[in-house]
Formats: sequence, C-alpha cells, structure tokens
Amino acid sequence: MKAIQYRRVGHAPEVVEIPVPEPGPGQVLLKVTAAGLCHSDLAVMGWPEEQFPYALPMTLGHEGVGTVAAVGAGVTAVVEGEAAAVYGPWGCGRCHKCAEGKENCCPHAAGLGILPPGLGSPGALAEYMLVDSPRHLVPLSGVDPVQAAPLTDAGLTPYHAIRRSLPKLLPGSTAVVIGVGGLGHLAVQLLRALTPARVVALDVGKDKLELAREVGAHEVLLSDGEAAARLKELTGGTGAEVVLDFVGAETTLAVAAASVAVEGDVTVVGLGGGTLAVGFGGGLPFEVSASFPYWGSRTELMEVLELARRGLVSAHVKTFTLEQAPEAYERLHAGEISGRAVVLPHA
Repeated sequence: MKAIQYRRVGHAPEVVEIPVPEPGPGQVLLKVTAAGLCHSDLAVMGWPEEQFPYALPMTLGHEGVGTVAAVGAGVTAVVEGEAAAVYGPWGCGRCHKCAEGKENCCPHAAGLGILPPGLGSPGALAEYMLVDSPRHLVPLSGVDPVQAAPLTDAGLTPYHAIRRSLPKLLPGSTAVVIGVGGLGHLAVQLLRALTPARVVALDVGKDKLELAREVGAHEVLLSDGEAAARLKELTGGTGAEVVLDFVGAETTLAVAAASVAVEGDVTVVGLGGGTLAVGFGGGLPFEVSASFPYWGSRTELMEVLELARRGLVSAHVKTFTLEQAPEAYERLHAGEISGRAVVLPHA
C-alpha cells in the first residue's frame, strides 16, 4: 500500500510502498477514507535530530477516519464495513483517567511506550492503518468523512479548550480567537454554537480574517502591535473573559496577556514556542487562569461529531490525493492553505 512517511530528520516526507498491516489480537484494520494534515506534523518534522523522540521511518497523520476492513481475534465491538473516526491520544486503558474517557490525560502512556498514530505510531496518511483497540474508534453515523477527519483534532482540541471556559462565556462576555487556521476557524464556530459570547478573531492574514467572518466571528482584527489596545477598546476597557491562542508565539501570547480581563482565562493551544509569564508581576491581571490543554477526551470527540451531524460546525477543507500530500505539507508550511488540508488516500 502507499503511505506518507517521514523517513529522515530534516527531509521532506515521502510517498512510499509498504505492506498492508494485519490486525493482531484486539486490533482493528481501517481502510482510510480521509486524513487531515496538521501544523503539529510540521512542528515534529522541524525538530533537530538530537531532540527527535520517535523511531523512523514513521507514517504520518494523526487525524484519520475510515471503514473497518478487518478485525483481530477477540474484537466484537466493531464490524467490517463500519465507518469510524480514530480517537488519537491513546492511553493505557486501565487507569482512572482512561476509565473517564480522558486518555489524553493518561499518566502512564508515555512510560508504556503508547504513542498516538502519526506521532510515534503508524498514522492515517496511508491506504490502511492499524488501530490498537476498538475503543479508539468513534462511529461516524452519517458524518461526511472529509469533514470528520479534521474534527478528530482540529475540532476536538478547541472544543476541549472551550468547554473548560464555558462558565465564563455568559451573555455580554467576549471570547478572543488568535489565529484563524485549521483549529481557529473551528473554534469560532464552536464558540458561536456553544455560547452567547461575542467572538473576536485575530490573524495576520486578511484571507484568514475573511474566513473568520464567514464562519461567524462578530468582529475581526488584524493581529499587530495595536491589537491588544483595540480589544480593550471593544470591551470597554475591561478585556476579554476568554482568550484562546491557537498560535502560541511570543507576539500572540503578549496580545493574550494584555487583553484578558480580571478573572479571565488565557488558553494556549498553539505550538509557536512562546512563553507566558504567570504570577504576581508577570503581566497578567489578578485571578487570571492560564491553561495548556492537550487534545480532548473520547466523549468530547463524540460530542464534536454530533455538532457536525447537526450542521453546527463545518471544517473549511481543501482535498489532496495521497501522492499530493508532500506538496500539501509545503503549502501548509507556506501559509497557503485556508482551513484544513485533507488527504483522500483512495482518490
């Protein structure tokens, strides 16, 4: 089968031919129908060799959906032909966090060598992929696979982040989305679907701001040196109750810190490498909470797919064939893709 693999540190991913895997006991073989590309992939491929934590070659892709092609011994929870989305942050399956469906918070996964698909384990950018357990498959139940693939991360991650702040997103409140990319454009929609808050979107690209307005942002602002001042003006000087930073660079975190209200939330989702000073004298208003959420729970993925099923959230996608995936990564790195890139392995 064809797959997209990262084979050498510092080199572009390649289209390769590898054997179709066979499911062992408890495993599921998925015929991949759609797989999303993520800036996290670019971050991983940007790590220097001395810091690279995974074995190579590695099949990329941590956003995947498909149909069950075969099951290993003992698997009864799914059947061949069933359409499902892959829940990516795999855990041990036995601890309290995993029992709650919060495998993204499993404290044992790393120590046991359990790694997410596409981020250490073979991922979804292939014609077929192995899923380690049927508990990591969530039924699509009619959701378009091209839409569902980005929702497994680009939808789930902002949903998880927003849910933490729902008690603060009341009528009259303001939520700020910094960075209207693959995650940010879905965050705008999720805020509109889940809260009565005014949604303000920031980005450096006018095309991204147009997308933000298209998907429901009440206000859009250019993310520059005046952004924090304009946000304070929009909120009557008090600042925003919730600021979600989907970039995470020094410049955007500075905007977040300068525009959050007293008792507000600063939620850092992006992997831009910036730092946020927390503590007295650190620049944040009193009683601000700072968080760094990771992915989301299995139940939250079910909820995101239900929102899509009801037409309340929809990913802005551009599709590519498997052979075009290396080019798609280049375009993603250059900032030329608005929304989410989705690969169709069997197109």
